[in-house]
This record gives sequence, structure tokens and C-alpha cells, in this order.
Amino acid sequence: MSLSELRFIALNRWLHQIFDSPVFPKLISGDASYRRYFRVQHENISFIVMDSPPELINVTPFINMANAYSEKGIKVPQVIEKNIEDGFLLLSDLGDVELLSVLNEDNVTAYYSQALSLLTKVSLVTQSGGERLPLYDDAFIQLELDIFSNWLIKHHLGIKLDEKTRNMLQIVFSCLIESANTQPKIGMHRDYHSRNLMLQNDELKVIDFQDAVLGPVTYDAVSLLRDCYIRWPDNIVDTLMKRHYEQLKYSALIEGNVTLSTYTRWFDLMGLQRHIKAAGIFARLKYRDNKPAYMADIPLTLEYIRDISARYPEFHSFNMWVSDCVIPAVEARS
Repeated sequence: MSLSELRFIALNRWLHQIFDSPVFPKLISGDASYRRYFRVQHENISFIVMDSPPELINVTPFINMANAYSEKGIKVPQVIEKNIEDGFLLLSDLGDVELLSVLNEDNVTAYYSQALSLLTKVSLVTQSGGERLPLYDDAFIQLELDIFSNWLIKHHLGIKLDEKTRNMLQIVFSCLIESANTQPKIGMHRDYHSRNLMLQNDELKVIDFQDAVLGPVTYDAVSLLRDCYIRWPDNIVDTLMKRHYEQLKYSALIEGNVTLSTYTRWFDLMGLQRHIKAAGIFARLKYRDNKPAYMADIPLTLEYIRDISARYPEFHSFNMWVSDCVIPAVEARS
């Protein structure tokens, strides 16, 4: 019997103890980690059950962040019952309408404006479980960027990096790290996009927040506006980006003397870092975690990397390498 089957039996046993009657969990999704989610019905009330193998992912950070977000008025799943030892949580059900599923060019500005407004509350969450959130520091960012080189470039594409290319990449990565360091640090969700925002009764609710950190002011905004799973016209993104800039100034999260030009560079370079990381993670999900579906999202992340890096002369060599080497290699493997 497989580990997942054994865990499902244990999960059913735990639920039976809670409800004092049999319930029938139905798998609704796994995510990009080792967690699985089920939906159960009891007396006409719907619940979500998280199955998180404790030796792989402890549920305590999720519980602590759910509490921290809720205290700031951010709508998140309520933790109703918990079994920390076995890695099971019973959660309130936020429905199954991801924001992504309803977005179009007519409503994206309105919905994303709501999502950007929520980021002011997110920024205030700087502690969890009585401890300061981890810092999204140089080592953290470098580790994420290396996922791109190791998993997409070397493992998936089989490209051996010569010394010139390695040096070029390190210069680019150092520039991205420096830009991130220049920005003020706030509470950061770290995966804030249209698949992690649920729409329930026309209200946005937030999921997948357990990896929150203290990080750059533009990270969550660029994660939302330059979504790895969908791309919007530049005029829409630019309008919303400027709205976030004004929001940061109004909330005193950036100094009044920070110009829109400075903010735009922060935003663009933060987006580059995130898309470089994401392209590597999508490849790692296939080869390490046996989740090949995310490979379909790599072309869009590379499009972003190509198009945004083209705006900055200092990334010319990187842009040419991505355009002439990486993208054709990915297309050839498709």
C-alpha cells in the first residue's frame, strides 16, 4: 500500500473522530508542494481538509500565518480542527472559484485593484507565531535564482554553461539581488497571484500564504500583475503598476521622494527575478516532484524574461542568450 493510501486511511479515521460519523473526502487538488486538499460535506456544510505529510511540510506555519492574516482583516481559510502530529487540518471552505477563472480584459482592472488594496494589509503582517518572518535576503534570492540554472538550463535543457555565460548570469543575478536590497522591506505573501486568490460572494480571499517573508515592496504586486499563468496587455499592467506606486506612497511604505521611474525599475527587476525563479521551479516540479503539468507555463515566464530584460541595456547579453539559446531550446523540447 502506498504512502498516500495509508495517509488517506488515517485522514478518514481522524475525520470520523471529529464528525462522529463517516464522511467521504473527495480530492480536489494538490498544489506545487507535497500537500493535498480534499472537500468533505457534513450536515450540508462544506469543509476543506489539508493533508500535509509532517516529515515534508509542517502545518504549524500555515496555522500561524492564517491567524496573523486574519488578525489584520485578510480573509483566509479558518482553521477549525488541527492534527499537527499527522499533518491534517480541517478548514473552512472558500469555494472553488479561482480569480483566474473569471478574469477578462473588461474586469481585470477592477479585480486587480481590489487585490492590490489587500496588499496594504498583507504588508503589515511581519510576524507569525510570535516570531519575525524570515528575511528575503541575498542568500535566499540567490538560492532561488540558482534553481533556474540547475533545473531548467542544466537538467531539462542539458545546456552546459561555459565560463563566459556563467559570469554573465552571475552579473545579472547580482544586479537583481542589489535591486531587491534597495527596496524597503514589508510583509510579503511571496506567491500572490490569480490562482491564490479565491472569489467568494464577490469578495477576494487569500490562500497559500504559509511561505510569507519580509521582502521587497514590489514583489507581491509584480507577482499579481505579471502573473506566471496569464499575461495582460502592457497598458493595463502599467496603469495598475502606477496605482500600486501611489498606494505605497499614500501608505508611507515608500519614501515620498521615490520617483515612478525608480519604482518601475524595482518592479521590472523584481519581476525578472521572480520569472527566472519560476521557470526553474516549473522544471524542478517535473523532474523532482513528478508534476509535469507546470512545464506548460515555462514559455510564458520566458516571454516575460525576454521582453522585460530588453528594456534595460545592462541586460543586453542576457536578453540575447535567453532569446537565441534558451527559448529555442525549450521550444525544441516541447
